[in-house]
Amino acid sequence: MSKQLEKIKQLIEKREKARLGGGEKAIQKQHDKGKYTARERIEMLLDKGSFEEYDMFKEHRCHNFGMEKKQFLGDGVVAGSGTIDGRLVFIFAQDFTVHAGSLSETMSQKICKVMDMAMKMGAPLIGINDSGGARIQEGINALAGYAEIFERNILASGVIPQISGIFGPCAGGAVYSPALTDFTLMMEGTSYMFLTGPKVVKTVTGEDIDQEHLGGASVHASKSGVTHFTAKTEEEAIEMLKSLLSYIPSNNMEQAPRKECNDPIDRLEDSLNEIIPENPNEAYDMYKVIGAIIDNGEFFEVQPKFAKNIIVGFARFNGQSVGIVANQPSCYAGVLDVNASRKGARFVRFCDAFNIPIVSLVDVPGFLPGTGQEYNAVILHGAQLLYAYGEATVPKITVTLRKSYGGSHIVMGSKQLHTDLNYAWPSAEIAVMGASGAAAVLYAKEAKAKKEAGEDVKSFIAEKEEEYNELFANPYQAAKYGYIDDVIEPRNTRFRICRALAQLATKRDALPAKKHGNIPM
Repeated sequence: MSKQLEKIKQLIEKREKARLGGGEKAIQKQHDKGKYTARERIEMLLDKGSFEEYDMFKEHRCHNFGMEKKQFLGDGVVAGSGTIDGRLVFIFAQDFTVHAGSLSETMSQKICKVMDMAMKMGAPLIGINDSGGARIQEGINALAGYAEIFERNILASGVIPQISGIFGPCAGGAVYSPALTDFTLMMEGTSYMFLTGPKVVKTVTGEDIDQEHLGGASVHASKSGVTHFTAKTEEEAIEMLKSLLSYIPSNNMEQAPRKECNDPIDRLEDSLNEIIPENPNEAYDMYKVIGAIIDNGEFFEVQPKFAKNIIVGFARFNGQSVGIVANQPSCYAGVLDVNASRKGARFVRFCDAFNIPIVSLVDVPGFLPGTGQEYNAVILHGAQLLYAYGEATVPKITVTLRKSYGGSHIVMGSKQLHTDLNYAWPSAEIAVMGASGAAAVLYAKEAKAKKEAGEDVKSFIAEKEEEYNELFANPYQAAKYGYIDDVIEPRNTRFRICRALAQLATKRDALPAKKHGNIPM
């Protein structure tokens, strides 16, 4: 055999060895846990045959604690580029079969390389996390590696979409990279995220808790809001990541992919004419409204288990991707609170960063009262939502279905926040507060005088409530001042939104020159 053929044979053998990661036993151990390997995950996610791998032969340079004897080609992360539905993406997947996926200086260099390339090419970045954390044997070099990744996450924010998949452990400093990205998906039962583990918690606070209840998928999906999506199987997770990408552009200079639409834009939805209950205190399901007006009823919800009193997610109108923000009357009457405000604000800012129009469906009676909210800074969180809407320069369309009271009216895409088109259903009530509260404030003195005179206060207040309702329990007072552009028939909502989006397609707007604003936090 010639020297050239020997070298080629050596290359092939090295590639085969690198593809085995930590070896066949380690791979089997990963499979026994019900988990796929890093390479299998990449293969499932990317278009067949599209993966181009970088730094397959890179090795760590640590010589402490006998690490020089524990070398694996690729050093615990698989990184490169490929396509999803023909669109270029960059990806890295931590390999738990190599040193439990722990992050070394070398490993961070591989990750940073694909991050830098994603920025240069204007392509989405997907990170699949499955790691035991920093490689302790490398000390400060491992920490420096994390910091290099975090800095790139920050610089890429708002430039390219960044998506994190948590397919295993993610603890300590490692959690900050997913927290800095746009969307996070966690696996139910096999993934967790926390800054300090159960043992440290037990030592410091005395609290006895397991990994799942401290930082499992269910906790972060419903309580903290750290994760946006959860999946029961890795196959389901991969499909969710693909669906998410279909709604968003590759970078902040592009538009989201447009999909051919076979759902007529002038489709009338007669059910909407009767969906608002006669009793103003009765709930209805906002999901039915959303499903009725979007293309083919296809709604990709974001954070479905967190702050259910507000609904956010992606949909399409006439094939165009939009972000939906909607109050949910069937959960806490649709009030805004700390969690709903920050959930909505984060989503609005993502849409604005990536040229995705925002459609708001409003039925909000106000902010949730109480010390629990005030002590947890509902003022600041409500201001975040206000700031996000006011700062957004993408096309903004707001439809008020029923209640829109006080400060919550302002923050939910009001005309004064430079929303382009504000529509209202005939059932809309736009006022400082509801009739009962308003009458109690406006006629307090008269009511007190009548009570002292022995007159019927109840009927007096009821009469004043009726007067207030006649004035404000309709959209025409707001329309009189131009705060509502048109009052529309509910069944025509889809058509009016589709036409508004077409009209706003060439919108150009700019913010005052500045380094950046200081969003209330």
